[in-house]
Amino acid sequence: MNLATGWKSLWMLAGAVATLTSGVVAAQELKIALISGRTGVFEAYAKDTETGFMMGLEYLTGGKMTLNGRKITVIHKDDQSKPDLSRTLLAEAYGDDKVDIAVGTSSSGAAIAMLPVAEEYKKILIVEPAVADAITGDKWNRYIFRTSRNSMQDGLAAAGTIKSGGSIAFLAQDYAFGRDAVKAGKEALALVGSKAKVVHEEYAALSTSDFTAPAQRIFEVLKDKPAPRVLGIIWAGQSPMSKIADMKPERYGIALAPGGNILPVLKTWKIYAGTEGAIYYYYGFPKNKMNDWLVAEHLKRFKTPPDFFTAGGFAAASAVITAISKAKSTDTEKLISAMEGMEFETPKGKMTFRKEDHQALQAMYHFRIKKEQKSEWDLLELVREIPASEMPLPIRNQR
Repeated sequence: MNLATGWKSLWMLAGAVATLTSGVVAAQELKIALISGRTGVFEAYAKDTETGFMMGLEYLTGGKMTLNGRKITVIHKDDQSKPDLSRTLLAEAYGDDKVDIAVGTSSSGAAIAMLPVAEEYKKILIVEPAVADAITGDKWNRYIFRTSRNSMQDGLAAAGTIKSGGSIAFLAQDYAFGRDAVKAGKEALALVGSKAKVVHEEYAALSTSDFTAPAQRIFEVLKDKPAPRVLGIIWAGQSPMSKIADMKPERYGIALAPGGNILPVLKTWKIYAGTEGAIYYYYGFPKNKMNDWLVAEHLKRFKTPPDFFTAGGFAAASAVITAISKAKSTDTEKLISAMEGMEFETPKGKMTFRKEDHQALQAMYHFRIKKEQKSEWDLLELVREIPASEMPLPIRNQR
């Protein structure tokens, strides 16, 4: 062998080793796409989801950020809550980034747009925190699992707090989340045997800032209806509750019934002490080791308690880690087999992916706004935990 031939062989060997090493490194990397509306109307929700997801991975891997010998890499993508962009980013995650699993997104409309992409690529999408019933209903496919609650779970929890008679009106946002939630609320009242009657529905654009006209229409309908008279407010983002309260609905005997909201919004409700509602998560309600860690660490790092989208992101991380650990693989079919009926721990306690539609069954909470708040974040008192077994959640997919 001459010198030139020897060097050529040596370079070929080095190249082969580098290629082999690169393949081993790639195989050892566990890629997860986290898609959220980091800019736009749901920016606060997205940031909390991302924080919770990363803290969940940290807790569940003991800070190592590895699973089964594979380094966990999270690829963050901002869909700006735009359905077309959500669809494109998920396809990019599956096709170009070669992620093993994806999680997202903040907007229900954007999440619905993502569902066919998961089916096209035959890859798992864990939906968090989008709520619309259609996601695990008529738009669902077998590659979709959801850790967040759906509109019907919200409705069933709320209906459980209003079982007596009376009259109910709804004010909701005029898009998938709002309309789904009102539909679910009406059905939930019937499912829990409530004697209350829904007498009016009012929908307003997401950008609405002046609620005078819709509120007046609601007041006109409700004021002569049988008591108790309740205005249910279903609103993502900055709640209109304060603005409507300023119009003094109590002069018509109308009580406001808000759904759960993020902590900065709940802080503004202090003057409505005694008002009751239902919520997905409030940091002081669950009593378990995982939630204790989340609350303590979040307070240490951010000087505030975790919000309910933070808990949701943590739950999604737990679903990912539990599923891959159980399946011992990231193969889609093995993951589906492992995840159907799978129980996993979250800051709220145990959740279970229902086999029929992959919706996470979970507890909800009946709350009351505290009259005496001892600190900045001491906002709600627990009336009672509503177990999943008390919420007869219909199966709506076409499986």
